[in-house]
Amino acid sequence: MSDHLHPRPSQLTREEFIANYGDIYEHSAWIAAAAWDSGLDSRHDTPAGLAARLREPVDAASPDAQLALIRAHPDLAAKAAVAATLTADSRREQAGAGLDQCTPEEFSRFEQLNAAYRERFGFPFVIAVRGLDRHAILDAFEQRLAQTPEAERHTAIAQIHRIALLRLEARATPHLTSAREDSLLPLGLS
Repeated sequence: MSDHLHPRPSQLTREEFIANYGDIYEHSAWIAAAAWDSGLDSRHDTPAGLAARLREPVDAASPDAQLALIRAHPDLAAKAAVAATLTADSRREQAGAGLDQCTPEEFSRFEQLNAAYRERFGFPFVIAVRGLDRHAILDAFEQRLAQTPEAERHTAIAQIHRIALLRLEARATPHLTSAREDSLLPLGLS
């Protein structure tokens, strides 16, 4: 199995790079554009190498730009999921954590926590859900509500970087690369 991304970032034009990797950070193609503008070489053809390059413009961004990036993410197990307005990556990630199998009570708890979190911090709760189930996500939700807004902004950005790396790793895995293109059903209340 290859650990290189396909297509290889270092071999792409700016437009091709943005078309292929502009969706790694949710609704934020500006990050891919800035990464390409910084220069790409063969070190950036692996998931870890490209993830490091992509995180640079995010980490260098102003707090307002970072907040806009965080706000580009959907609420977990929320109406966006039911309405099929999530990106394919987000739908797959949330379904992988079992968020499409929540009981009505669990959906209600997610809605309550989403509202409390947005009220406290002004942005959605973001967590890399791979490897977590809905119970662990609910626990993390409750713990992170106790953080300061500044600490939580940093935590959310760290989680977004983890999501980006996981998405890149999936694209370097041949059997998962084709799954990226699959049409997924929206998350439901079943």
